[in-house]
Amino acid sequence: MLSNNLVRRDQIEVEGAMLSYLSAGTSSRIPLLLLHGTFWSRVWQPVLPALGEVARCVALDLPGFGASGGELDVKQASVPSLASTVVRAADALGLEEFDLAGHDIGGGIAQHIAATSGRVRRLVLMNSVMFDSWPVPAVERFRDPQVRAATSVQDLLDARTTSTRRSVLRELSDNELADYLSPWRDPARVRSWTAMAAAADPSYTQDLVPALQDLVLPTRLVWGRADDFQKISFAHRYVELIPGSDLVEVDGKHIPTEDSPRAVAEAIIAHLIR
Repeated sequence: MLSNNLVRRDQIEVEGAMLSYLSAGTSSRIPLLLLHGTFWSRVWQPVLPALGEVARCVALDLPGFGASGGELDVKQASVPSLASTVVRAADALGLEEFDLAGHDIGGGIAQHIAATSGRVRRLVLMNSVMFDSWPVPAVERFRDPQVRAATSVQDLLDARTTSTRRSVLRELSDNELADYLSPWRDPARVRSWTAMAAAADPSYTQDLVPALQDLVLPTRLVWGRADDFQKISFAHRYVELIPGSDLVEVDGKHIPTEDSPRAVAEAIIAHLIR
């Protein structure tokens, strides 16, 4: 699946902060919002050209993440609060109804929006948090305010270097790794990341289960089967419990867009256009 569809970086103002996003596709196509978790919009970059052939793609950087302005505190970094921010971003973009994809904690945000907004047409969850699958220990430790206060830029860079390498099956090039790590050279983004980690709470996804079961929303899970962080067993459980959902397994780990971009794009496109 080769595409010459260009990926652009744009921005919108939401609640006084300039939020950055990667975009692909034309405004005439059905909008697809793509959300990140503990990484940033970079996780979607490998598949945006292909997805832009069928959708108007908007891969948003949350406040204090990626290339966006602003800074999150722990309250603002909760799943419900971030879901509200995303809905306001959709309003600013003029999107009433949209398809929605989420990776990692972004998948938890996506589940919340799907269950509460009435605006999601189809849902995609890629190696997403769900049920009580999160937070993993490396994230959970940031609930301690002393840990957050003691975390320097270099500390987070070292931790993100390790987790990024562990998230991809293949070996990232030096330039690719530097690109993934680039936001966390800024102290405000370090504080936003540790706030998201501190706000991680499995009750946010567990409490959504009854609403998602009643919704019967067309949902596709796309999963790197070798993920060490979000185990594929949770994806199988989701498909068993949530009507309207199915699972496509691909080669890869926590960021399967890097390991299997063609397979990921094909799985998402088939779900969006069926």
